[in-house]
Amino acid sequence: MSSENSLQKKTFQLYGMPWQFFFIFGIVVIIATYMGKLPKGMIGAYPLMIVLGVIFGTIGDYAPIIKTFLGGGAIVIIFGSATLCTNFGTKDNPFLLLPEAAVKTMQNFTTVESFLDFYIASLITGSIMGMNRKLLIKAAIRYLPAILGGVLVAIVLCGIVGAISGYGAQQAILYICIPIMGGGMGAGAVPLSKIFGESLGQDPGKIINIMIPAVALGNALAIVAGGLLNRLGKVKTSLTGGTGANAQLMRTKGQEADALKIDPEYQSAREAISITQMGAGLLIATTFFAFGMIINKFIPSIHNYAWMIISVAVVKALGLLPQKFEICCYQWFQFVMKNLTCVLLVGIGAAYTDLRQIAMAFSGQYLLLVFVTVFGAIIGSGFIGKLVGFYAIDSSITAGLCMANMGGTGDVAVLSAADRMELMPFAQISSRIGGAFMLILSSFLLQILF
Repeated sequence: MSSENSLQKKTFQLYGMPWQFFFIFGIVVIIATYMGKLPKGMIGAYPLMIVLGVIFGTIGDYAPIIKTFLGGGAIVIIFGSATLCTNFGTKDNPFLLLPEAAVKTMQNFTTVESFLDFYIASLITGSIMGMNRKLLIKAAIRYLPAILGGVLVAIVLCGIVGAISGYGAQQAILYICIPIMGGGMGAGAVPLSKIFGESLGQDPGKIINIMIPAVALGNALAIVAGGLLNRLGKVKTSLTGGTGANAQLMRTKGQEADALKIDPEYQSAREAISITQMGAGLLIATTFFAFGMIINKFIPSIHNYAWMIISVAVVKALGLLPQKFEICCYQWFQFVMKNLTCVLLVGIGAAYTDLRQIAMAFSGQYLLLVFVTVFGAIIGSGFIGKLVGFYAIDSSITAGLCMANMGGTGDVAVLSAADRMELMPFAQISSRIGGAFMLILSSFLLQILF
């Protein structure tokens, strides 16, 4: 039995199974796809999108440069799927690498059948409900001003450079700065494109094609900047709380650090997976989404995503939901994030990513605007962080770069480059709460700028 377990551990795994089994299942799915026998709806979309997502994601996670600087598998999944779904022929004589019926199945599942909304509802509800309540409240008091400082300076610099360069201040802020600071793809660029599309009466697909390169390049620059700030900290030791296991964000020790500790009983309860609890989490997440839709009906100027975020945060901060149900939301979120993120990314590539438009978006102006956005995040969060009692470099890394990177995977990459993995709880606030804040902010900015 032990030798069998040892063999299983050594076997390369894909989607939670030995690669040989995944290969067999994948071949069946691909054959069905090209024979035109892939079922319509989610029963056909799920297997095809999982297979494509796992293959492209594995390639990206092992490709040296892509893994280190461009967000790993996420970028490869998006652009690989987009390539498979791109018509390289003409309208009258189409040429696609995947059968057109399969492409439409994936596109409809992502958009018409609302898988995108389903994923976002699970992500937002579970990530906020899964946080330590004390951490959430203390973050609002001290940490969020540091985030706001980075966001504000990034917006101002990006707008100024956008105006000077001729790109346009409004376009630079909305399509480059906000997506970079928005928390990655699934929780940032994707919902932002929907918010912008619905508010401006434009196609979300065209909007996300401008945002995706910004998110990818911003993530790459954030990782590089993390390494550079680490080197600066070794020269200017007064600006940092240390590295490795000694990394600290706050100058004052004790009470603030205690707020970050997770109660062992709560942690144990979260990790005790329950099928019925995940079902309750599914219901709660989708109900919060419906509640956001109801409020949006009466106050349409603010997007339903923003109302959902506000309602979840208020319920969590006030402790209105029993802890048992908070755990339900967290477990469901973990299931969706770990198993269906690859499906979401394939959907983004298939339904929202136009390779021709993305190629047209690249320019010297574009690269400059991405750079000043990340630079602004560093300067603003470092300055405000120092004012509220943080070490400047550590504040720049967590409240600045972890806002500008690509969500959870970006947090790991940035903190690894900066040798500050101990600051992960703060990075998660940036990715979760900070990213959610950007969705709310974008709704208000749309009312002001347009």
